[in-house]
Amino acid sequence: MITQMKKYTFLVFHRDYEPFLTQLRDLGVVHITQKAAGLIEDDEQLQASLQHEDELRRLLKQGAPDQLLAERANIEQSIADAQTAAQQAAVWGEFDPARIQALKEAGYTLRFFACSASAYQEKWGIKVSEKEGKTYFVNVNNENYADYENYATLLPSPEKSAAQYMQEVERLKAQLADANARIEAWQNENIDKLQAELKEARQKIDWQRVTLSTDKLAEGSLCLFEGFCPIDKEPELNAMLAAAEVYYEETDPVAEDATPIKLHNNRFAKLFEVFTGMYGWPTYGEFDPTPILAPFYLLFFAMCMGDAGYGLVLIAFGLLTHYKKVNIEMFEGLGPIIATLGVGTTIVGLFLGTFFGMPLLEASWYPEALKHLIICGNVMGFDAQMVLAIGIGVFHICLAMVVKALCFTKRFGFAEALSVWGWVLLIVGGLIVLSVSALLNLPSQVTKWIIIAIASVSALAIYIFNKPGRNPLLNIGAGLWDTYNMATGLLGDVLSYVRLYALGLAGGMLGGAFNSIALMVLGENPTWQWLPFLLILLFGHVLNILMSALGAFVHPLRLTFVEYFKNSGYEGKGQIYQPFKK
Repeated sequence: MITQMKKYTFLVFHRDYEPFLTQLRDLGVVHITQKAAGLIEDDEQLQASLQHEDELRRLLKQGAPDQLLAERANIEQSIADAQTAAQQAAVWGEFDPARIQALKEAGYTLRFFACSASAYQEKWGIKVSEKEGKTYFVNVNNENYADYENYATLLPSPEKSAAQYMQEVERLKAQLADANARIEAWQNENIDKLQAELKEARQKIDWQRVTLSTDKLAEGSLCLFEGFCPIDKEPELNAMLAAAEVYYEETDPVAEDATPIKLHNNRFAKLFEVFTGMYGWPTYGEFDPTPILAPFYLLFFAMCMGDAGYGLVLIAFGLLTHYKKVNIEMFEGLGPIIATLGVGTTIVGLFLGTFFGMPLLEASWYPEALKHLIICGNVMGFDAQMVLAIGIGVFHICLAMVVKALCFTKRFGFAEALSVWGWVLLIVGGLIVLSVSALLNLPSQVTKWIIIAIASVSALAIYIFNKPGRNPLLNIGAGLWDTYNMATGLLGDVLSYVRLYALGLAGGMLGGAFNSIALMVLGENPTWQWLPFLLILLFGHVLNILMSALGAFVHPLRLTFVEYFKNSGYEGKGQIYQPFKK
């Protein structure tokens, strides 16, 4: 849910302005309304501060100045080059480059060649070594070159022996160790200072943005600015304002205000606020989608994973990440939600009947009482799990339409939301009537007249009264356009939920395939076959978990961001509450 806000307008005498801002910052509960980015971001002082902040962040991220990093990178490249040269020189054995130079000065020119071992002939030159199907030989003064020019490759003359290159590698490694020591010393001396400087830079930028967003009145004698405070922090702010003796007005925000939003959800829903932020925060007049997003995303993820065993792996990984036993940067702070998704996957996986690729219906160790809970069989000729996915999709979209109608009514009034309510009545109401009729076995004539009544009322709302006060012909045209969009969009939206069934089925089948391959390798009387059996199981299921988790992360987001948000009318163009504070 979205926390209620209060709007404050402050009028401060210029001599009291900075002390008052300091008090506001120390209290840390007021979100100051800032002017449009184009009006303040061009300020030269602010630009300089932003550039300084970027430089500090870059320096902290890379962990050392460019000069030290470039020096280390050059040494590492030199080591790699020397090691490559040593490998190339190793085929020529140990030699003294000075003796080769002396032979050249005496009139003997050595050329170094490589050819296929099967093609080599002794008359071509002196064979030095043979490695990986190739023969390396040396020719003196280009003798017999015409005999093998089409079979051999001329190689560069080695400047040093392999041993000399390796001596160079050891010398460079000593330089690298010295460079790393200097980088570590720099970090020990400067990282804490840079972090403190970054905090100061951030506070300076916040201060500058606030002052740039303040209007100066009466030739600069008065300072006027606005801010928003959550209603639960209102007593603290009012107490501070009473002591400060400044003029202010407190009002409720209106639609035209750029009111920030502060989400207030329970511990479960709060885990999923990160997904709301990925799409965009709600505006102050909208509903917070997180309480609905959270359980459905959990359900969708679990159905896409579809395996109870994989859920246990996610629980373990989430807990290890949360308690810092596993440190992977991309999962920083995500341990609780990973574990929660694992719990959902384990529970749903038991209903879907798969455990590490094994069908639980065929498992002798699985209790018979629990087997009755597994969703299996056919419904009207279709797989029961596929029908379940479609049913969940229909419910999800119907819920989105109801949420849209409620939200539009709250924001724009019932008259402006008549068209939306018409579609809710037609689609959601029609589905409810048909379901009740089928369950209670109502007479077909009764069902028919109820549907006709619903359709008639809906038609009036959709085609005649969709925009009060507008030309009826325009309303009819707008209604026809909405009808076209509904007819072409709803079916595709519902069918999109088949992916919940398809991804879970694919993951289960792939896991079962790895099990089958491993059992084939194991055989009936295994001895050493246990090792490849375990390796196949480990590699196969790790690969399947990674692929399934990727699909289970992406596709529920798509169902939420596209199918649900589109049908719920969610815009996600709000700004998050960021109080002016230290």
